[in-house]
Amino acid sequence: MKAIVLRELGGPTQLRYEDVEVPTPKANEVLVKLKYAALNRRDLWITYGQYPGMELPSILGADGAGEVVAVGEQVSDIKVGSAVVINPALNWGESRAFHGPDHRILGMPSDGTYAEYVVVPAENVFTKPTYLSWEEAAALPLAGVTAFRSLMYRGNLKKGENVLIPGIGSGVALLALQIAVAHGANVFVTSSSDEKLERAKQLGAKGGVNYRSENWMKEMKKLMDGVDLIIDSVGGENFNHLINLAKPGGRIVNFGATSGTVKELLLPRIFFKHLDIKGSTMGSPEDFKEMLQFFEEHKISPYVDKSYPLKEAIEALIYMENATNFGKITLKIE
Repeated sequence: MKAIVLRELGGPTQLRYEDVEVPTPKANEVLVKLKYAALNRRDLWITYGQYPGMELPSILGADGAGEVVAVGEQVSDIKVGSAVVINPALNWGESRAFHGPDHRILGMPSDGTYAEYVVVPAENVFTKPTYLSWEEAAALPLAGVTAFRSLMYRGNLKKGENVLIPGIGSGVALLALQIAVAHGANVFVTSSSDEKLERAKQLGAKGGVNYRSENWMKEMKKLMDGVDLIIDSVGGENFNHLINLAKPGGRIVNFGATSGTVKELLLPRIFFKHLDIKGSTMGSPEDFKEMLQFFEEHKISPYVDKSYPLKEAIEALIYMENATNFGKITLKIE
């Protein structure tokens, strides 16, 4: 089969389009013939060695959707020919509150979805929602479960609350926007692009502010009367601004740090406002199941920005690295 393999570090240009053996499912595993895969920033960081537990060589890719073509022993509830979407959170563990020590994400060290076929545990495949295309289904898993868990489980989002999503444009941020709007929240966003702000409004955002503006904090405060819940993947120096925008008793859920560390966390502003600051990453099997049910109920579709053939994965990751995308980037697997 054809696959995108990372053998050496140094960025996406180190990836190679190679012939490798089709994997064989073991007990309690299934073999999926992939239709589409989708990119995540995790894949980009891995090519630079900026991810824990590095093991090479490896086939990248956490997200994918396709048809089951073989099942291992002891798999009785999944039939060959089933259309499935893959939950990339492997070995989550027993507690929904946090993942266990054996948890890992598909696509390094376990070979992932940048390939014609992938083997995954049977418990990690779910029936593909019929209303989603193959491409949309592949774009959903990692971003969808991350956004859903951050909002609904960790964030305890309630109807009518004000939600702030900094850095709108990523796959997770856009799905968080759609989930929150569908749940009846008032969503506000930030971006360095006025075009992305306008497109976010078309997807249901009440308003947005360009954070490159000198007075963006004041502009945001004019738009809303404080924030009940902030879903942040940016971190960096703007994190203290988020603390300032939060209402007393508000919540901040963080699942990333694309702008780096928070160098000076102002603790008095946290405890005097009685804020809850929570971390979140990926999601449990329960989160994934509930996410699919929520999307099915509200007919939410991931926003796909651009698609490339599998052999052009390098170009796709470079496009992602330039941070101009609005939504998910996918790989079509012929």
